[in-house]
Amino acid sequence: MDDYIGILDLFFNIGLPLVLLMVAYFIGSYIEKKHFRSIRRREADALGFPVVSFNTMPDDWNVSSSDMVTGSIVISLDYFKRVIAGLKGLVGGRIKTYEPLLDRARREAMLRMIASARSQGYDAIFNVRLETSRLANATRNGTGIAGVEMLAFGTAVKFASRFASSR
Repeated sequence: MDDYIGILDLFFNIGLPLVLLMVAYFIGSYIEKKHFRSIRRREADALGFPVVSFNTMPDDWNVSSSDMVTGSIVISLDYFKRVIAGLKGLVGGRIKTYEPLLDRARREAMLRMIASARSQGYDAIFNVRLETSRLANATRNGTGIAGVEMLAFGTAVKFASRFASSR
């Protein structure tokens, strides 16, 4: 009977966390790959839409109106990435598990900003900026992050005539 209890203790202390970690890894990987496929498809659709980070509008753009447009997203970390990042945080160095998360957030925020501009009838965006913020504490002691918010914003413009710019 004591052997049976010892095996159960071992399973609940080591086995179950490992199983949960593996499940989180596979589900997180699936969701991330699916999101990247969606991003690539929508980036291909937005390919001809001018988006620049210049502070001033290009001289050849003859503009009739402008407005600020934004796109934002909040993306959370999966459990697997939190564990790996926590272990990496102990020894220091580059935390590679966060890089795809930030890449997805940047690209998605830009796509949402472009979609907002297009839905309002704008022809281009200039003075584009990105802001990132930590969403929430992920651990009991208040260190780490549960996710990030990425905000893309810029000045959307409507051209005075469709052929006014050299797009």
